[in-house]
Amino acid sequence: MGTNIFRAVNSTLIYLERGDEYLMLHRTKKENDLNRDKWIGVGGKFEDGESPEDCALRETREETGLTLTRWRYRGLVTFVSDRYETEYMHLFTADGWTGTPKECDEGELAWIKKSELLKLRLWEGDKIFLRLLDTDEPFFSLKLKYEGDTLVLAQLNGAPLEVGR
Repeated sequence: MGTNIFRAVNSTLIYLERGDEYLMLHRTKKENDLNRDKWIGVGGKFEDGESPEDCALRETREETGLTLTRWRYRGLVTFVSDRYETEYMHLFTADGWTGTPKECDEGELAWIKKSELLKLRLWEGDKIFLRLLDTDEPFFSLKLKYEGDTLVLAQLNGAPLEVGR
């Protein structure tokens, strides 16, 4: 009997919220970065033994210098791609922290008004979950499938969403 073990990447993405703004990271500093030149929240891949919350706290501290004191686990985003392995991204927002912001070695951090987010260079799927955060949706599961950089499928809690082609 053969054994087929599936492994996937687990990561976190955190949007620090200050009034009507999110702290965004413009990914400009790392070579060979699949997010190169895109705007995203802060976050990254799990380390061995970490929970989603452990990873969110560590990544926020590493990338911003801030320690989260109040956060909310908002949803699970499953990324399927013809280029990269499947990734399960645990999505958080946070509105409480301590510490002093520091320069990020992955790009430039900037506070961006929520009303301006969709004007930035974002992944198409990010626009979907940013809208879900904006409408304060309850915990959700969002599946996003990409062919290259093109979003070809989106499902919210198992139901299909319309995507531009």
